[in-house]
Amino acid sequence: MTSMRDFLVEIGTEELPPKSLLTLAAAFADGIAKGLKDAGLEHGAVERYATPRRLAVRVRRLADQQPDRAIEKRGPPLKAAFDAQGAPTQAALAFARGCGVEVSALERLETPKGVWLVHRGTEAGARTVSLLPGIVQASLDALPIAKRMRWGAGEAEFVRPVHWVLMLFGREEVPCEVLGVRAGTVTYGHRFMAPRAINISSPAAYVPALHKRGRVMADIHERREAIRQGVTVTAQRLNGVAVIDDALLDEVTALVEWPVPLAGRFDAQFLELPPEVPIATMQDHQRYFPVRDAQGRLMPWFVTVANIESSDPAQVVAGNERVVRPRLSDAAFFWASDRQHRLEARCEPLKRVTFQTQLGSLHDKTERVRRLARSVAESIGGDPSLADRAAQLSKCDLLTAMVGEFPELQGLMGRYYARHDGEPAEVCEALREQYLPRFAGDDTPATRTGMAVAIADKLDTIVGIFATGQKPTGTRDPFGLRRAALGLLRTAVERRLDLDLDRLIGEALAALPFAAQESAAREIYDYIFERLRAYYLEGDAEFSITTEMFDAVLATRPVSPLDFDSRLRALAGFLRLPDSQSLAAANKRIANILRKAAEPVRESVDDDLLRDPAEQILAEQIDAVGRLVEPMFAARQYTEALQKLAVLRKAVDDFFDSVMVMAEDPALRANRLALLRRLQSLFMHAADLSRLPG
Repeated sequence: MTSMRDFLVEIGTEELPPKSLLTLAAAFADGIAKGLKDAGLEHGAVERYATPRRLAVRVRRLADQQPDRAIEKRGPPLKAAFDAQGAPTQAALAFARGCGVEVSALERLETPKGVWLVHRGTEAGARTVSLLPGIVQASLDALPIAKRMRWGAGEAEFVRPVHWVLMLFGREEVPCEVLGVRAGTVTYGHRFMAPRAINISSPAAYVPALHKRGRVMADIHERREAIRQGVTVTAQRLNGVAVIDDALLDEVTALVEWPVPLAGRFDAQFLELPPEVPIATMQDHQRYFPVRDAQGRLMPWFVTVANIESSDPAQVVAGNERVVRPRLSDAAFFWASDRQHRLEARCEPLKRVTFQTQLGSLHDKTERVRRLARSVAESIGGDPSLADRAAQLSKCDLLTAMVGEFPELQGLMGRYYARHDGEPAEVCEALREQYLPRFAGDDTPATRTGMAVAIADKLDTIVGIFATGQKPTGTRDPFGLRRAALGLLRTAVERRLDLDLDRLIGEALAALPFAAQESAAREIYDYIFERLRAYYLEGDAEFSITTEMFDAVLATRPVSPLDFDSRLRALAGFLRLPDSQSLAAANKRIANILRKAAEPVRESVDDDLLRDPAEQILAEQIDAVGRLVEPMFAARQYTEALQKLAVLRKAVDDFFDSVMVMAEDPALRANRLALLRRLQSLFMHAADLSRLPG
């Protein structure tokens, strides 16, 4: 019986990039798990550990050896293996020798192409300890590292210089060299509080030894939760509530090995700034956690997380307070100086800022967005003049000193400066909303003006970049077109906006400073609507669908994302009806018949050529139901229309049971094909059911 042992590998490095640490840790563990699976090695849980100076993986209950593997090796054909007297030829002798057996031990394999000599046996599985170095190296080679570096005189490359490698299988040291470093059983603790070597006797001893002797919390999740709890408690002592952003929490987790939360203070005069400014200063520039009071107002406090247990924490706090003060002073200066000029005064200087070489300046983009925003506003019941004004001012805050220092505040500062200038409230709000949604789960614009500008801005970017031939490929998406397309779609669907996307794409293409290819409009439509797939399949739309359902609706090419959503919801309801599966199968059969038809299928049905009672009944029911459902489809009452169409099931089944569609008589055949085309066209008002399984 194969014995099981835990396996541990740790790569000790210089400080790893904090924003990549969690991704690297996950990829390292996943790569090792894949390597073990490919090698056929049984194992239990795969646990990952990471700190600023290490990546580590522990595999529970890893098999000591690969399972034995049955092998079959084909040799020469029988007629070439023995001579006329039945003696083995040189070919047979060489094959047997290569397999390590006598010719008499070889078996015969009969195939349609003849009889062959074959060797069947069992290959003993390799010892796991011999496979582990290669598995670890393969996982390290596959890590998502944008740029690898070399250090010293060696040839090894990694994201940061490597100082030690620990590799244990049970209590056994795994002898190997990884990234130019000889593996051993030694790790190192906190750089300042416990820098000496720590010998690890077994994988199970790794985490507790680092914690107790090394002052390192190796478990990412434990350290993250300790930071969350520590920051929360520290803020509570100030009678406040910590603002804990998940992305910041992840980054701080990746910056410290032994977290020590400390409270610091800044001058209350900076609370006169828009609250987003000191928050951005603390979060994005200093990695501090801001603190709010019970009413949600910002307090003149922050919580920083030190990476050391200082004997004089007041000095650590004072140092952090000294660092944040000049940054807040700069922000206050920017706030004052930016407001000395109206926002619209920056419209003209936008001509000097290039958006994209072929698409012109930010001013050029602004003018295109203005025209498109007016069109969108008209179609969604907004005020075109407000949309035009908001679009005109939309990029002006990019030229302010505040946004130059804090790019993450674009739009937000535009709103504050527009308010100061006395712009209409909805215009001010639209300047912030133009960037919504910024990430998955973020809010969509709430004002009609904000919706119009957000949609116009995103669509202009998508259309323009596509027209220049720079559409996203693979993981490369430098202009954020995927996010823009999904944001546009979410705004339309979640805010129930009935947009004619075909028309808007045409308007955006017409506004470009050059003529786009004829295929551009269709290509852009396909790209935008394809972004909806993940939105629905991953449950963001709050109802369940399948890939086939999505494709069935996409095949009808609705011009409106809202219309797409209505069709998809109706199809989901239709498929819960008892007759739906039979009708879906019938539509698939109809699509196959029409696709294989040699002659063009005409649009009209000749009643005089309906000979079989089953086709007569079907034709009558199609006409009757058609008169009912076509007005419903025109009114986008897809659910009700599909329910009406479900009554056709029996007539359709009877038709296929008794009628030969591909009759020898050309007139009958053409008429029956036309009847099926008419039936198919009714369902195609909602979805192409032939794309559903069945």
